[in-house]
Amino acid sequence: MRRIESIRRWLLRDPVQSSALAAFWLLLSVALLVAGPSAARGLPALAQMLLPPGLMAAQAGASGPAEKMVMPVDVAHGETRYATQVLTPVPARGFPDWLTQRVAFIREHGEAALSASGQTDAPRPAIAIVIDDVGIDVEAARAAIALPRKITLSFLPYPPDATALARVAARRGHQVLLHMPMEPEGRENPGPDALFTTLTADELSERLNRAFQRVPNAAGMNNHMGSRFTQDREGVIAVMRALSARHVFFLDSRTAPQSVAAEIARIIGVPSGMRDVFLDDAVAPGAILQQLAETERVARAHGVAIAIGHPHPDTLKAVAAWSRDVELKGFELVDVQTAIGLQAERDARSFARR
Repeated sequence: MRRIESIRRWLLRDPVQSSALAAFWLLLSVALLVAGPSAARGLPALAQMLLPPGLMAAQAGASGPAEKMVMPVDVAHGETRYATQVLTPVPARGFPDWLTQRVAFIREHGEAALSASGQTDAPRPAIAIVIDDVGIDVEAARAAIALPRKITLSFLPYPPDATALARVAARRGHQVLLHMPMEPEGRENPGPDALFTTLTADELSERLNRAFQRVPNAAGMNNHMGSRFTQDREGVIAVMRALSARHVFFLDSRTAPQSVAAEIARIIGVPSGMRDVFLDDAVAPGAILQQLAETERVARAHGVAIAIGHPHPDTLKAVAAWSRDVELKGFELVDVQTAIGLQAERDARSFARR
């Protein structure tokens, strides 16, 4: 009402402007008759042309829009690359759809219903054995390829015969991994074209591309050495982004207890798992058999276990003999990709119980 009263007083005070307003309404009526409702979209601009400034302005009031406020945030960086830092933002994908569905099913019906529904894929404890460092010794590589095909073989990218041996392993039915050299703590040389914390994201990606070209048919990757690199968040983020683009998985060999590789891989959406047991830190038949027994214990306790060994003669002999009886003991020998999926499902079950 106040707005109408102010317009009425303005018209009575100024006949010229009153004529302008009459012309405005006449023009608007003709436009609406000719163009229909679409002409109304030009009404604000037409009003600004024909009416005096301020006539159409909203009256001041307490309900007007609030001004935007920008608050600067100053994040202090650590003095060293190992100090506490803010992570580079990455897209988090969470659990894949099939795991999300299982979490919902478990929360609604309980784990017993999950088993009764037939949704479990591995009723027996599953064990995956990975033999890495393959390719330097050709005879040792051939002996590893002669193992049961459920044994996963991980090839270093730099030996001259790595490409040919990886192709043979894939034809024999083994799952093949890239055993990617990474920077260790100390001065030990991880090998040519290794990943170092001093490299840029583009340089890391280029080295990964060359390595994957050298190991054809690689379904995933695990780290060779890398006790320093796998603790470096910036470097690991760059690597996991490159693996995500290739749609391959990552197995953390866990050469460093503080490794962030598997954690960041899952945040970015790269399927990832972690080694549970090293078979041959001590290269002796008795010690290797003890570690195989430890692998069985972990599998019974957690439903799945991943063990890593190397192509030493004693390791290959022990794994060959052990694998003949593994199913009779109640275990299922699986490739490492299957084991990583089972680890993820185990984590989903744990999450569902919260």
